[in-house]
Amino acid sequence: MATTTTSTVTTIAAQAYHVLKINGYSNTLKAGRHHPLSSCPFSAGGHTWHVSYYPHGCRDSNKDCISIFLVLEDIVTDEDVMAKATFSLLDRYGNPVPSYTYHTKLRNFSTSSGRARGFENFIRRDELERSEYLNDDYFAVAAHVIIPKKKPSVVVPPSNMHLYFGDLLVSKEGTDVKFLVGGEMFAAHRLVLAARSPVFKAELFGPTKKGTIDAIQIDNMEARVFKALLEFIYTDIWSEIGHGKDNVAMAQQLLAAADRYGLQRLKFVYEDKLCNHIDTCSVSTMLVLAEKHHCCKLKEACSTFLSFMSPPIVEDLNSSIFGSELEKTVSSSENHGSQINRTDIRIQPWQNADV
Repeated sequence: MATTTTSTVTTIAAQAYHVLKINGYSNTLKAGRHHPLSSCPFSAGGHTWHVSYYPHGCRDSNKDCISIFLVLEDIVTDEDVMAKATFSLLDRYGNPVPSYTYHTKLRNFSTSSGRARGFENFIRRDELERSEYLNDDYFAVAAHVIIPKKKPSVVVPPSNMHLYFGDLLVSKEGTDVKFLVGGEMFAAHRLVLAARSPVFKAELFGPTKKGTIDAIQIDNMEARVFKALLEFIYTDIWSEIGHGKDNVAMAQQLLAAADRYGLQRLKFVYEDKLCNHIDTCSVSTMLVLAEKHHCCKLKEACSTFLSFMSPPIVEDLNSSIFGSELEKTVSSSENHGSQINRTDIRIQPWQNADV
């Protein structure tokens, strides 16, 4: 069986070879724990670097080791500074010692927590002191820094699929189903409707699918609402709510239509928008809408609105909106065999709390 191998090729933009010379090793041991000694700064890839040397390790867990790190001195916040380094203990002739040569991975040095990269356990002190690489209280470590070329960036344009589907709806090309709503005719594509709405899917492709008729009639919905519904189905874009009662009423009808056809995203959009259009004239209607279409956030917003009203305004609501015995019922019927489910929603008169 053939052996599979992989390799990575790095295109180099800049590199630097820096030698950290420790002349007077025994004196460096007098440095405090966790306190590094730094090399002279050097440049690579348009940035300034240095090598940090910890004679007692950088942590308590490696206090018997020497730690070596490459450090980016520049504070860079507007770009990534990618680099990798090779650290090598040098022999007396200045050649890297293979058994003490270590390579970092390509890393981003511009992050606040990643401006230093290297090896905590570069070499144990007792190993160095017994080795031939420490001569006359002197040893050296080479740092080979490589800055790769930046990959060419490709600007990926945002998705414009909604434009193509919107054009498909407007052009009516390939339409295979028609709807009669509020006296207006709308043409659409069965597959698009079924893909977006579970209700349309059941109506158009399920066991109770509509037969080959001229147009499917939709009752209890305005033509402008169905038009907006189709536009959302094809483009995932919804209409904003403007000021005025008519615009709020339109939003309420769109929420109801979205719930009717299982378009949860559209339903949540208008539930959120209606939460910002509650006033003394609309709160009762909003409550009924929230109950009928299971809009918990809208119901909560109505309750919050009422809780902050002063007692005189509440009394005015009781007389002018709710009435002393107001009981508003919204009924929805669903056939279950021979039975009909009736949902009653009652808004009881406001009861003032003790203050």
